[in-house]
Parts: sequence; structure tokens; C-alpha cells
Amino acid sequence: MESTSGEDAPKRNPLPSALVSNLQSVLAARRPPPPEEVSTAAAAGEAEAEAPAAEATDASPDDGAPARPVVLLTCAGGIRSAGLAALVDALVAGGRCDVHVCAPESDKPACGHSVTIRETITATSVDFTGAKAFEISGTPVDCVSLALSGRLFPWSAPALVISGINAGPNCGYEMFHSSAIAAAREALVYGVPSIVISLNWKKDESKDSDFKDAAQACLPLINAALADIEKGAFLKGCLLNIGVPSAPSANKGFKLTKQSEYSPAQSWQAVSTSRPSSAVHFMGMHQSLGIQLAQLGKDASAAGAARRVSAQRKTVEVESVAAAGKQEVREVVKKLFRAEFVEKQHEDLNEDIDLRAMENGFISVAPLNVHGQVEPEIGAPASDWLSAVVSLDKEKEAAAATADQQDASVAAEEKEAPSAT
Repeated sequence: MESTSGEDAPKRNPLPSALVSNLQSVLAARRPPPPEEVSTAAAAGEAEAEAPAAEATDASPDDGAPARPVVLLTCAGGIRSAGLAALVDALVAGGRCDVHVCAPESDKPACGHSVTIRETITATSVDFTGAKAFEISGTPVDCVSLALSGRLFPWSAPALVISGINAGPNCGYEMFHSSAIAAAREALVYGVPSIVISLNWKKDESKDSDFKDAAQACLPLINAALADIEKGAFLKGCLLNIGVPSAPSANKGFKLTKQSEYSPAQSWQAVSTSRPSSAVHFMGMHQSLGIQLAQLGKDASAAGAARRVSAQRKTVEVESVAAAGKQEVREVVKKLFRAEFVEKQHEDLNEDIDLRAMENGFISVAPLNVHGQVEPEIGAPASDWLSAVVSLDKEKEAAAATADQQDASVAAEEKEAPSAT
């Protein structure tokens, strides 16, 4: 049910905007109003207590229509990432669901399933057109866990959690490093269906507009998932890891795939304590200029700290006495290193693996359970579900094409009718 703001809805009695907003939030969440709202409505008088119900009826195009399902979005790339913005825009424009966002305040590319404990986490509201959003000073898993706790939003169980759209594939053993997959896995642990969407970002080739194309390409699958979730027919016990090829607008369709054994090569680089090195591009070398500049600042701070430590604690005197009767002196050595993932060629020629499907232009759909394995009892239902989704999408396209042909035939007959007369 699309909620209508207090300014747009026809008003029978002037009501406080806060009261109208509270009512709409309750309807959208499909939860009974808290006791404090009931007492507020009673205090407003019987005449004004009946008006909100009338407004709710007017705001709903169909009497008795249920509220739209809630979809929670997060993204390892951060609240300001182009991939998250593209997905929010696509879902809001589609009008199929109510969109809520809870994402890290900065890029968190390879946190795995790390969580923040014994530290205060800040949640700050962020403006997103058509969506309610918060940026979180924690990891992607923190974002999902906090959102599902019921402390941040007026609900605790959305219909679907989507992690994305992330820059760079999350194939094979990358899933163990990936905070994008970890966020979806956290939702699965809570019993909430989840999807991961990643774009196969290519350095010097991909552009931000590719995220918009990726969002549009995945929209039919998201809508199909929501429909089956509402009917209780969606896949159980697994998340969907979706990989979009580097040219989303030219994709060849969806393809059910298996998790590959691909693992990126990890390289350690020494960082000078006297001269900070430039920021390396992490996990596919796809960070924005702002992230690189921020990393440069971190490098400079680390190098400065190392110099201060070197100057202040060059040596450590141990109170024990050596055999010669002199104090033993030990030198403390501190070195700085940075880890970098570099792409490597994979030799698996199986056309059904996730990475190979993306390279061949398909949108890879790989079901994963909590442990990252695709069990046979999960693979078969996933295959049937995806086949039904693709068939339904093709039927809609065929019906639209047939309607266009019929319209063209009618128009041609109307043009020929005067000449025949």
C-alpha cells in the first residue's frame, strides 16, 4: 500500500501532522499502534480519532489492500556508493516495496563477518528520495543486525534484505573475505530471505552508469522473489549470490551457477615509514577518488606514528643482566605493510561456475547456505524457481510484443479503410 503524505491526502478535519505520520508508519509496518499513540488519539477527542481512519482509507487505492513489503538495503561500499544509490532509485521507482537503508558510513570492502562489540555505534539519518536511510559507524554485518533488532526501524523483520550493488565480483573463495556476502548471511541467520548483488567491475572500463543498468537487469528477479516471499514459496535456507557482468545492458539473461574455487592472489607490500606510498586499489581496484584520498591520509598518519614511535622508543632496556655483567639492550623494530588482492587467471573451464558465467555475459545466480556450500537439496529447488522466473518474464515480453503487433495491424487496417471506400 502506498502511503500518502499528510499534505497530499484529502483532509476532512485539520489534524496535527505528527499524528498523521504516526498512523501511516503503523499501517506500513502492519503493527498495532503503541499505547502512547492510542492515548494521544483518545485525548484528541472522538471526532478527531475517526478522521485518521478515514484518511487511511482515502490514501489506499484499494480497500483492504495490505501494506507493501519492506525491503532492507545495505552495501559494503558505503552509504554514498553509486551501486546503493542505483538500487534505491530502481526499487523506489518500481513502487513494489517500501525501501529502508542501513549502510556503513564508509567503504568496508573485506570485513568478512566481523561485528563491533563493546564500542558505541552511531546511526545518523541520511536523505534518500523515497527511502528512509541511516548511515552506521560499523560493519555491514552491524548494519543488518541493528536494523533487524527493532531498535532502529519500526519493524524487526523485513520481507527481504539486499546487499548491493557492490563493485567487484564476489565469486568463489572471495565469499570468506566479502563483507557484502556476510551482510546477507547475517540476515539468513535471522531467518530473513536475502540477496547479494555484485557488478563485475572492470578498471578503466566500467562506469557509474553501469550500476543503473545492473539494477534494472536484476529488478525482475527481485520482484519475483518478493512475490514468492509473500506467498511463502521462496527458497528456504539459502541466499542468492547474484553476479552481474561488466556490461549489464548487454547481458544474456539469468543463469543458475555453482560457486567456483576461484581465489584471488594476496600480495603484501611494504609501506615506507619515511615516505607514505600511494593507496592501492583494493578488491578489483575500484575505489573512488575520495576513498583513495582518505587512504592516503591513513598512510600518512601511520607513517607519522611510526616515526614518532621510532624516535621515542628506539630501544628497550631490559632489567635482566647478561653474562658479562652488562645490561641487555634490545632494539624494537616496527614495519608497515599493506595487503592487496590481485586478480589471477583461473583454469576452471566449467561453464556453470559463477565467474565463468559472468565472463560469458550471463547474470550469475548462485544459491549459498550459511556455510557457503550449495547442497543438492538447495540446488534443485533453486533451479526450478529460477526457470519459472525466467519463463514468466519471457511470457510477459511475448505478450507485450503480440499486443504491439495487434495494435499495428489495427492501425494499418484503419488507414486502408478510406481508400477501399
